[in-house]
Amino acid sequence: MRVFTATLIAAGRLTAHILSDATERLAAAGCAPEAGAWIDEGDAADIPFATAMDAARAAIEGAFEGVDVVVQPSAAREKHLLIADMDSTMITVECIDELADYAGIKPQIAEITEAAMRGELDFAAALDARVALLKGLDAGAIDRCREERVHLMPGARMLVQTMRARGATAILVSGGFTAFADPVAQAIGFDRAIANTLVVEDGQLAGTVTKPIVDSATKERTLRETRAALDIPDARTLAVGDGANDLAMINIAGLGVAYHAKPVVAAAAAARIDHNDLTALLWAQGIPRAKWVDEA
Repeated sequence: MRVFTATLIAAGRLTAHILSDATERLAAAGCAPEAGAWIDEGDAADIPFATAMDAARAAIEGAFEGVDVVVQPSAAREKHLLIADMDSTMITVECIDELADYAGIKPQIAEITEAAMRGELDFAAALDARVALLKGLDAGAIDRCREERVHLMPGARMLVQTMRARGATAILVSGGFTAFADPVAQAIGFDRAIANTLVVEDGQLAGTVTKPIVDSATKERTLRETRAALDIPDARTLAVGDGANDLAMINIAGLGVAYHAKPVVAAAAAARIDHNDLTALLWAQGIPRAKWVDEA
């Protein structure tokens, strides 16, 4: 009886031996696994099993070097709603840190960012403090920063465009800034973006953002309200992020994923991707490479 699925993901590095070893580990843990099956040979495979999801996670998560493992119920595996963080999740950088570099204060800002993402500081207070330090920066630095520093995370377009092509809704919700989030969302293919707005006065940053601040509660609320509005079952929702302000949405999603995340997030999430890019979330949904979409 295929009640649960363990998906092993290691793009270009997954072997039949690893698959066999994982199946044996699940059997030893009392999970009653069936034979594993490739989603894409050498990249990702599924092992269905009948019982003891927590025991399965303990048996195989982290057991194989360079292999990500996603364990979840088999039902409702493909998701109809994606809520995603932006900085260090859908793009490779933290925008506020890079913008601070144009003001010559990147180390000072980055230290606060790192502490906030680890959950050591209140997010809203940390954002206000960092933005205040940017007061007086020429607003033109925003466009230069976006053009010179912001790069899409590998797999971001493929993930979002494939899910949308299959009928899902995808929303980018960022504690960062609309000046970055709006063009990033458009480039990747999200339905829409939600982020904070930097206040500009006389061509310079005013050192403030418009209120209310987009924060952890906003991300959670967006997931709840969107799934209700679209009548999407809880189990059909996916949330992905890397920082402490993503935990609320990760914790309530049908599949909550910590992506190359801070330790506090990785420890709390139902699934974690540490070794692969964002296309791992397509394999986690059982979608083979032949059905992926990336339209320019």
